[in-house]
Amino acid sequence: MTELVVAGQTVAKYVLEPDIDPTLSPRPYLHPVRTLGGVTVTDVFPEDHRWHLGVSLAVQDVSGTNIWGGRTYVRDAGYTWLEDHGRITHDAWIERTDSKLAHRLRWVDPAGETLLTEERVIEALPDPQGWTLDFGFTLTAPEGRDIELGSPATNGRPGNAGYGGFFWRLPSGTPEVFTATVDGEEKAHGSVEPWVAVRGSEYTLVFSGIADDDHWFVRVGGYPGVCAALAWEQPLAVPAGTALRRRYRVLVADGTLEPETIQ
Repeated sequence: MTELVVAGQTVAKYVLEPDIDPTLSPRPYLHPVRTLGGVTVTDVFPEDHRWHLGVSLAVQDVSGTNIWGGRTYVRDAGYTWLEDHGRITHDAWIERTDSKLAHRLRWVDPAGETLLTEERVIEALPDPQGWTLDFGFTLTAPEGRDIELGSPATNGRPGNAGYGGFFWRLPSGTPEVFTATVDGEEKAHGSVEPWVAVRGSEYTLVFSGIADDDHWFVRVGGYPGVCAALAWEQPLAVPAGTALRRRYRVLVADGTLEPETIQ
């Protein structure tokens, strides 16, 4: 386990190689993530979705491999337990300091075959309103094989269930959700707003950085979580030998910020 530090305080712990059940799609994750005031703003192994692992990168359909965890959504059959779970494994560090973690990873299928290689950079940066988690990654497909990223939505599930990508499982509760122009889960979910804020009684998180055809997946009613969804309506192809890049920022603040104070 590795820590991220801002202003002399540990604000997050990074679990590099979790020893967990294969059906949870083992992968590196951040938990606990805390405000500078010590408020925990992540959850791990919640009873409703045991495969939700704090802050992680996870996709339910990676060319037929589940690297999200739990049941897989099968067209015309619904969520089904399959022996299709993969994992994301750490290969090597590129840089490792108190505030920055950069490393190489591999996304592998159940047989151990590499689906994608990844370079990931995570930084904890000071901010006047708290601190900011900067999370960037580059996914590269193998030479000679196209890789396709999909979601329950692309596999036939109705109801805007296009989740998969950078995912943040929030602690229990029903926080408020708003953007610069709309309020509430119903309007924020599926939007392409520049930022989405989630406000609990003791914290505010502000997510930004979606790109291309990505959408915000936002849940606070059934369970609290935010995802920058990569395959909202259509599968996202990573052609052989090419790379997919994304970078997100999340402001982690104590207290309750108002829309007009968020840039």
